[in-house]
This record gives sequence, structure tokens and C-alpha cells, in this order.
Amino acid sequence: MARRAHERGVQVWALTDHDELAGQHEARAEAEALGMVYIPGVEISVSFAGETVHVLGLDVDPDHPALVEGLAGIRAGRDGRAREMGESLARAGIPGAYEGALAYAANPELVSRTHFARFLVERGHCASMHEVFQRFLKEGRPGFVPHRWAGLGQALGWIRAAGGVAVLAHPARYHFTPTLEFALFSEFQQHGGAGVEVTCGSHFPDEVQRYADMAREFELFASRGSDFHAPGESRVDLGELPDLPARAVPVWEQWAPRLAHLQPPV
Repeated sequence: MARRAHERGVQVWALTDHDELAGQHEARAEAEALGMVYIPGVEISVSFAGETVHVLGLDVDPDHPALVEGLAGIRAGRDGRAREMGESLARAGIPGAYEGALAYAANPELVSRTHFARFLVERGHCASMHEVFQRFLKEGRPGFVPHRWAGLGQALGWIRAAGGVAVLAHPARYHFTPTLEFALFSEFQQHGGAGVEVTCGSHFPDEVQRYADMAREFELFASRGSDFHAPGESRVDLGELPDLPARAVPVWEQWAPRLAHLQPPV
């Protein structure tokens, strides 16, 4: 992943795996060997108003006990959920889905809907990842199993304890009413949230503008991330994102001394 980022002109890179910090030291070593600035990170699953929300922790200490233990607690519930999803899909006529998804996950504690989606596409049940989620894995579909993740205050507490910056990930992907979205941003800010992902792989131009405005309204930094998982699974490749809107205040301003040597300056 680091080599792919470097080949595509990325100068500052963060690996933000879901609820997992494994690989941070290796990623840093590889990035720095290639001349990139590395920002250690994580993407934490949070429950808010009945929906799963993702919060990025950027520039965290990957060895901080509070963060490490908190994420371990989240992962402990993932395997049980994944097994339930497999049983549910078997009842819908798709046997072996849990074992198939497990083959795609490096860690049994990290089996996710994405791994199930890969399996279902590979076996020909669906033509694309998007189709899998629409037919099988979204709420109300045969493979959907809810899970109680961390609370918003909990997750932000872990990130801040680990010296990191909390950023609300890809907000346009959530399905909140305007009232609930305002409540999410308000509570996020109250718990010490510092930024929102404005430009990302799943945001369209009108959404970029909308969340740039919300970042200013809530006095949040703006971040920019590809949300790249693998070729064929992500709408935008590494290094392909447009710039942040001019009125947005970049989250990386906090790391200016570490980025001063980059040409052109980030």
C-alpha cells in the first residue's frame, strides 16, 4: 500500500484500518523509506442514533494502552457478529459465507461486511460490492446483523488520550435527518472532535462543498482521504482526490513543522 501511494505522488499518508492498529510500525517504516511523511491512524466504529459512524484517529500513539484496550473490546464483538451474519446468509441460501469471509480477513477478530461482500462477488452471487450491500448487507436484508460499537465519547476519549486528532469520516455516507446530523456534529465537537472528512473517495462535489461549510460552522478542521481499500473496491485511487475547497482549514496545518520540507508545500 505504501508503494502504491508513493507511485501515485502521495506525500503524506495515513493507514487507518478499522478498529485495528496492527501494521502501524511497518507502515511507518515503509513510508519513511520511500520519503513520505507518515501519520499513524485508525478508523473507529461508533454507534450513534442507531447507525454505525466512523471516526478517524490521526497522529495517534499506536501503543497507547487506552486506545489499544478500547479497540480490543470492539474487535471482541466482531467475530460473534460475523458468525451470525454467516448463519443468516446460510438461511437465505448462501452456505459457507462466514468461512469465505474469514479467508479474506487477516485477523479473525476483524471480519467485516466488506469481507462478506468480497466472498459473494467472487462466488457470483452479485456483480459488484455495491450490489452485495444493497441485496444482502444493509439493514433489513438477509445478512445484516446490528452490532453495538463504541460510544462517540468513548472513541474520542481514546483518540485524545493517545495524543491524536479525531476526525469524523465520510459524513455523506450516513443516513441521518438534518436534525440528527446536526446533533452528531454538535456531540462530536463537544467531546473534543477536531475535524471532518470533507474531500474523500465517497463524496461528490456538492457534498464536498456542503461539508466544507459545516466544518466552518462547527469550527472543525477539514481532512482529505481516499478511503482506498483495494483496486476495484474503491471509487478513487490513492493520489487522485481533488484539493480541499479554498475556504477549508486543513487538518494537516497542525503538523506544519513535519511537512515544511515537502515540495510543493502541502
